[in-house]
Formats: sequence, C-alpha cells, structure tokens
Amino acid sequence: MILDAIMPESLSPETIIRIGGVALLLIVVFAETGLFFGFFLPGDSLLFTAGLFCQTDFIKLSPEVLILLLILAATLGTATGYFFGRWAGDFFSHRKENFFYRKKYVELTQEYLQKHGMMAFVFGRFIPVVRTFLPILAGIAKINVQKFWVYNLLGATLWVVSVVMAGYWLSQLFPNLTNYLGLIAIIMIAVSTLPVVVSVIKKKGTTR
Repeated sequence: MILDAIMPESLSPETIIRIGGVALLLIVVFAETGLFFGFFLPGDSLLFTAGLFCQTDFIKLSPEVLILLLILAATLGTATGYFFGRWAGDFFSHRKENFFYRKKYVELTQEYLQKHGMMAFVFGRFIPVVRTFLPILAGIAKINVQKFWVYNLLGATLWVVSVVMAGYWLSQLFPNLTNYLGLIAIIMIAVSTLPVVVSVIKKKGTTR
C-alpha cells in the first residue's frame, strides 16, 4: 500500500521485471538515464531488484551477462541524452514547464555539473533526476565528446555493477528477500532521493 502511494504498481521494479523481463528492464534503464521524460522511472531500485531476480525464472542470465547488458543500456541512454542536448541547443530554456519538465530539475543538475565537473557523470549516476538531465545539459554545453564517452562508461559501469551485485549477493545470503520487495523499493527510493531533497532544502535556505 505504501509503495502504491509512491509509485504506480505498473512502474514498480517488480512489475517491470515480472511482466517485461530483460527486454523491458533494458528499455527502462535506457530511458531513465538520458531521455528527459524518463526521470520518473525507477533506476536504483530497478537495478537492485534485477540483481535479486538474477538467475531466476524472470531473469535467466548470469550476473556477468546481465551487468554487461545493463551497462550497454545505461551508456547508450546517456549518450542519447547527450547528443539530443547538442541538437536541441537552448530548447529547454524556452520550454514551458509540465509534468515531464521542471526548471528546478535543470537548475539542480547544472549546479551539480558545475560543482563536480566530469566526475558528475560518475557521482550523478546514483542520483535520480541528475542522471536523467545531466547528459542533456552536457550536450547543450557541448562538453568534449571524448571525455564524455570515458566518464559516461565509467559512471555506468560503477552504477550498474555496485547496485546489481548488491541485490544479487543479498539474494544469495537471504533467499527469501524477494518476499520484501515492496519494503526494499521504498528504502531504495528514500536513499536515492535523499541527496535531491537535501539540495532543494539548502537552495531554499540560501534564497531566504
């Protein structure tokens, strides 16, 4: 019930994997990591759940193969956002706000990029909204393509390996962990969105 209030059942990590399997898993990761309307899709919780379901009837792949596929999806998703940003130019600066686009998301991501430089592609992978809008803004700013590919791949690799393997290892230690997917998803969402909440609170405090 709590999870339904936070995320529609159709978008829960468990539902995505149970219904769509690996194919839908890869599509969601691709969209969430670079398409501006994908910020509301599950990211960290989806990778963690994929690790839990690895080598089961829902994901009949070894952790190594699953990780390689997810790294590819995350890298290509971010690259799509980057090259869309290069093409779109100042499109977003003149775009009206709607459900899929909020200027505060762009401002938050801009601050993160200015603070961390290219390492934002590594750290930002672990922060919802930032990992979605960062490649688009990097494309608009026309950041060096070669550097982008290096940090894009590095960030995708560290993100996918750490989160998927955390889920996989815990599933090996606690076989019944899949019975608590709702609670796990809530914890993952809370942990991953905490930096965003803190940043917004700090920004409001400095503007008063």
